[in-house]
Amino acid sequence: MMDNEFPFPSDGKRYYTWNRHLRGQFGEKIMKISLDAGFDCPNRDGTVAFGGCTFCSVAGSGDFAGDRVDPIPVQFEQVKAKMHRKWKDAKYIAYFQAYTNTHAPIEVIKRQFEAALAQDNVVGISIGTRPDCLPDEVVEYLAELNERTYLWVELGLQTVHERTAQLINRAHDFDTYKEGVDKLRAHGINICSHIINGLPLEDRDMMMETAQAVAKLDVQGIKIHLLHLLQGTPMVKQYEKGMLEFLEKDAYIQLVADQLEIIPPGMVVQRITGDGPIDLMIGPMWSTNKWEVLNGIDKELETRGSWQGKHYAGSVII
Repeated sequence: MMDNEFPFPSDGKRYYTWNRHLRGQFGEKIMKISLDAGFDCPNRDGTVAFGGCTFCSVAGSGDFAGDRVDPIPVQFEQVKAKMHRKWKDAKYIAYFQAYTNTHAPIEVIKRQFEAALAQDNVVGISIGTRPDCLPDEVVEYLAELNERTYLWVELGLQTVHERTAQLINRAHDFDTYKEGVDKLRAHGINICSHIINGLPLEDRDMMMETAQAVAKLDVQGIKIHLLHLLQGTPMVKQYEKGMLEFLEKDAYIQLVADQLEIIPPGMVVQRITGDGPIDLMIGPMWSTNKWEVLNGIDKELETRGSWQGKHYAGSVII
C-alpha cells in the first residue's frame, strides 16, 4: 500500500484514535470529564472478594477524577475548569471512571448518571464497570440511556489468562466477561475493553493473546494500558517478591504496535498508554513522559509501513 493510500489520513495517525472518532461523530472537540460517583467494587467490599485488583489505587483507578465527597455537578465544574486550561472550546462526555459504576442500587445509579447528563453541553456518558455487575435492571436502564444519549460502557478485562487474573485478584473469569459483552451488545451498546500490558509473570506472547482475544470480541473500542506500580497498592508486595518486572520503553512501543496491527481497523483506540499520579509512581518511570511514548508508537508504525488492522482479517488473525 502506498503512503497516500494509508487508511487513516485525516489526522496522520496510523490507528483509529478516540479524538478522530469523536470529531467524526460530533464535528467538534469533545472532552471527557472524569467523575467519582461514590461507588465501591465487588472485589473490595466482599461481594465477590476483598482487597480489590492488586494494581488498583485507593482512588479505584480514578486518580484524575473529581472528589467523591462533592456532588456530581460540583465535580463536573471543577474538572471541566482544569480541562479548559488546555482546550478552550469543547463539549463533554461525562466519564464515570472510579471504581465500579454499576455496583449500587439502580435508583442510586440513575440519580448519579442523570445528574451528569443534566450538565450543560454534555453530549454523552461513558461508564466504567465490571462484567459481573450488569444485572438485568441495570442493563435495561443502560439500553434506555443508549436510546437518548451517546453511550459507552468500559469493561476491564486486563488479561485473558486465568492465572494472571487470580494473581491480580480480578475475581471474574473470561466467560463472565464474554457474557457481559453479550448482554450489552444485545441492546447495541458500545463497549470499550481495557487491557494491561506488563502484568505479573506475563510475557509478550501472553499479552498478544489478550489483544487477539479482544480483536475477536464484539467490542467497539479498546484501551491499551501500561501497568503502573503505585505506592500503597497490593501489587507492591508482588513486586518485592520478584513477580513483576517493568517493561522497557522500546519493548512496550514495539508490543503496542504489534497489538494495533492485529485488532480490527474500525475498533476505536481510546488509549495506548496510561497515566499514573507521579507522586505515587514506583515505576516504570519512563512512562511519565507520555508524549515520548505516543510519538514512539507513531514512529514505530511509520518505520514498519504499518497501521491498525494491517494483519487483521475478519475473525482470523494472520
